[in-house]
Amino acid sequence: MNIKLQPVILSGGAGTRLWPYSRAAFPKQFLPLAGETTLLQETVNRVDQFDGNDEIELGVPLVVCNDSHRFLVAEQLRHMGYDDSKILLEPVGRNTAPAMTLAALLVNEQAEDPVLAVMPSDHLVQNEAGFKTALVEAALLAQEGYLVTFGIVPSSPETGFGYIRKGSDLSGTASTVSAFVEKPDETKAREYVDSGQYLWNSGIFIVRASIWLKEIERFRPDIFEACTDALKTESHDGDFVRIDAKVFSQCPSDSIDYAVMEKITGGSEASSKAAVIPLDVGWSDLGSWPALREVLDQDEAGNVVRGDVFVKDAKNTLVLSQRRFVAAIGVEDLVVIETPDAVLVAHRDAAQDVKAITDHLSKAGRLEHVFHSKVHRPWGNYEAIDEGARYQVKRLTVKPGERLSSQLHHHRAEHWVVVSGTAKVTCGEETFLLTENQSTYISVGTVHRLENPGTIPLEIIEVQSGSYLGEDDIVRFEDIYNRVET
Repeated sequence: MNIKLQPVILSGGAGTRLWPYSRAAFPKQFLPLAGETTLLQETVNRVDQFDGNDEIELGVPLVVCNDSHRFLVAEQLRHMGYDDSKILLEPVGRNTAPAMTLAALLVNEQAEDPVLAVMPSDHLVQNEAGFKTALVEAALLAQEGYLVTFGIVPSSPETGFGYIRKGSDLSGTASTVSAFVEKPDETKAREYVDSGQYLWNSGIFIVRASIWLKEIERFRPDIFEACTDALKTESHDGDFVRIDAKVFSQCPSDSIDYAVMEKITGGSEASSKAAVIPLDVGWSDLGSWPALREVLDQDEAGNVVRGDVFVKDAKNTLVLSQRRFVAAIGVEDLVVIETPDAVLVAHRDAAQDVKAITDHLSKAGRLEHVFHSKVHRPWGNYEAIDEGARYQVKRLTVKPGERLSSQLHHHRAEHWVVVSGTAKVTCGEETFLLTENQSTYISVGTVHRLENPGTIPLEIIEVQSGSYLGEDDIVRFEDIYNRVET
């Protein structure tokens, strides 16, 4: 029996718990936190192929992401060789149940009732082979009509996770789900772990598309109808699938657990079709800095260091440096995170409270919780170097063959100096080339465009001067990335 398995990767993180590495515009799934590749890429690799298993007919992964992250997802998939990737854009975040419903509706148009393997994009799995073995078992159960989830075998009485209570045994390692349980206090969590009947809720679900759509329509018809209506005006923009933003913005927000799974495991709607498979594969949701320290290589004193770091007489401390030299002496149980524009110092027991920092930054009207000093764009990136009254200096890197939008600024002029590569510049009615050490000036209100016609990255130093230097002082006239607003 062949099973059509459709990976659905949910990439909607806001990027608060691992600040300052993770930011709203560049959350943790796009970062290489535990290896050479990003968490998103590791998630895709996890369901990339099932060598030697003739039962699985694997579909191209479908990524559901925020509209603002679309170019990050597309670029990271292209680096993996996915030139035909499928990326479903959510105009606004509405939690996991609507995201899964959109995915089920979309893939049902293209395949005959596939089994969905729905998983977050920002989790770590160290034993990939064990994960694939469990996924095949789950797919076989799902093909029979079960709604399957993975339960992580707990390694400690964790209070930050929800739990799943196992019911009666099914085939293999699976059992029915007796109940989904909210995050417990420490005493209750210890009771759960000691009983051997509870597993951590992984947030991974395996179910046939038709089964999910039937259950979401039964329990949350408002979500089902909003998603169905939003897809009626489905349009394709390269790799991206767009839906009706106005309709989807009216969709209620709810999780997969609350919308369906909890309802089929208790009360008058109780069903034996909810199943759980224990998973012991070195899983982590990397939900805090201490959680990251636990999965990285530690020295004899329990320290984890990366970058230009010196530690002496330190214990159980995480020190990560991106740019500057950091020294830690005589400290214990600390988290020290350095980035070009922010430094975090926290006791490991308070590391869960970093959201207070992002809340403070937001209320103060600052942007360090949204952007890094290096801001990624579909054409490359720019990085702030210096700023002062009426001036700002940036380094622009434009990828080969890419170009910025045709645009003008009402309040600032720009000086461009080419550091390396070749620039094709359009300034008003004139178009010309600039090479290393050459420069040009763009006056206020002049329509201009920058392109990289070469085969190596183009690096430019841009000096802005004027009365207002905000990024919203851009009027776009034409853009190959469809960012022009009408």
